[in-house]
Amino acid sequence: MRHLISAVAFAASLASIGSATAQVYPSRPITIVVPFAAGGPTDTIGRLLAERTRSSLGQTVIVENATGAGGTIGVGRAARAAPDGYTISLGQNGSHVVTGATYTNLQYDLLQDFEPLALLCIAPFVIVAKKTMPADDLKGLIAWLKANPGKATMGNAGQGSISHVSGLMFQEATGTRLQFVPYRGTAPAMQDLVAGQIDLMISDPVTSMPQVRGGNIKIYGITANTRLFSAPDIPTVDEAGLPGFHVALWHGLWLPKGTPKPIIAKLNAVVIEALADPAMRAKLAELGQEIYPRDRQTPEALGALQRSDIAKWWPIIKAGNIKVE
Repeated sequence: MRHLISAVAFAASLASIGSATAQVYPSRPITIVVPFAAGGPTDTIGRLLAERTRSSLGQTVIVENATGAGGTIGVGRAARAAPDGYTISLGQNGSHVVTGATYTNLQYDLLQDFEPLALLCIAPFVIVAKKTMPADDLKGLIAWLKANPGKATMGNAGQGSISHVSGLMFQEATGTRLQFVPYRGTAPAMQDLVAGQIDLMISDPVTSMPQVRGGNIKIYGITANTRLFSAPDIPTVDEAGLPGFHVALWHGLWLPKGTPKPIIAKLNAVVIEALADPAMRAKLAELGQEIYPRDRQTPEALGALQRSDIAKWWPIIKAGNIKVE
């Protein structure tokens, strides 16, 4: 009987500790680790989120860019952090799905070392080129690439990243041959595209559309079956001559494995509040981002999407022998 009472008391004490943890949290600044360079889509979304959530949390929210190796350096930094709610991993289906198959030496497990926190938003990619590219439409671009095998350079966010894999898929779908140039993120690759140092990119609308609107680069299509709300004049790949080449970039938040559930619940509520803010929604819409419905902004929905994308992408990547040592 004494042992039973002790066990009950111990369980009650754990519950009270969890409750107390949620009540005092956060008591110091929180860091969002972005695994790509400043100015790219993940960084831009992270900074919007940090600005909007700091008032709800009552603490400074810092964005830390830990870049390189297709996002694996930043994700690894978050995986090794203490599970206390003060380090959040912001990533996407490149950093938290694709790299699990393209990198053979990861020091963390994407499913076992993280707790899903919230599913945020999604946007298709766009196919863009330097301003002086001779082709004026997607069919013309594909014809030019076929006539000039191995001459065109395509930038990406790092070897083994989703933009790299998308480029490989584009190469296969079009029967062309490209040279791939890895960067530490989409933003520095875009700088070189604008400067004419590389020829092509399969990029996100956050990075690309300001340059398209400024007349600094050409755009050939949206990698989806519907046009962007923020750019209704740009054709889809189905309309432009490459039907079915659909690739999208979604973003989510994760915490280190073992983070207390009360903290996960509190942070999720804060993120959901931020995503419901009309000003936040307008800013994301301007960037070509579609916010997931309220019932999909949960840890469970993020975990389910991550697992389903792993089941979809990993066999494709492994069949194509796409590896980064």
